[in-house]
Amino acid sequence: MTTPDRSSVLLLRLAGPLQSWGDRSTFNRRETRPEPTKSGIVGLLAAAAGRSRHAALDDLAGLALGIRIDQPGSILRDYHTVSDYRGQPLLSAAVTAKGQQKPTSPAKHTHITQRFYLQDAVFLAAVEGPEGLITTLEHAVRHPAFPLALGRRSCVPAQPLSLGQRTGPLEDTLGAEPWQAAPAVRKRWGRQNGHAAHIDLPATLDDPAGDEVRDDVPLSFAPKGRTFTTRRTRHTYLQAPTGLTPDPARPRNTGGHDPFALLGW
Repeated sequence: MTTPDRSSVLLLRLAGPLQSWGDRSTFNRRETRPEPTKSGIVGLLAAAAGRSRHAALDDLAGLALGIRIDQPGSILRDYHTVSDYRGQPLLSAAVTAKGQQKPTSPAKHTHITQRFYLQDAVFLAAVEGPEGLITTLEHAVRHPAFPLALGRRSCVPAQPLSLGQRTGPLEDTLGAEPWQAAPAVRKRWGRQNGHAAHIDLPATLDDPAGDEVRDDVPLSFAPKGRTFTTRRTRHTYLQAPTGLTPDPARPRNTGGHDPFALLGW
């Protein structure tokens, strides 16, 4: 039995061949942020719960969010040209009084579009809220009503996606969870760092007093009325367990944070 006033944290491991977390995209150029957006996480949870695009999002948008970058991945650019196979001019965004799209003027036969993705990235997302809601969302993620995606429909998440619920402060929960990078990445990093027991990983946390403002909190996913509002965040580093056995013959460098450690330098 859950307690209404008690909070809980749901941990999500966001990994897959491709991810794309856009927040200021247009048709011709769809970019991605280097880490998941709140709108992307809320969209994933809403899809898992079977909510329509017109459903209210107040409870999901109100969840506290923390993102830990376990494996940053790299940028992939997908270049496209779009044309009409009949050789006709492409249509514009303008419409006639009857609601029909107007042809481009002057006539344009080819559109150039670019899509950007993160490849081979791994993130640990923590969402905190009332225990009852978090329990419902955990079940939904494990038994989703709609297909889930990492930002865009073509970006399918790898398993395991849900790592379960945790208790305690969100930031402490993110720091306590073992490093989720791919085995090859952890092995290579371990060889270069004496198989140290901990690694410092960058993280972004919701914080009303944070110094960065992000416009990625969804108010509505309605196709003709998508709206967003802002949130404040702060950046930090969390010391996470690596799951490795330290090499006593090569103690880890304790001279402070190594900004290149995650890159394997």
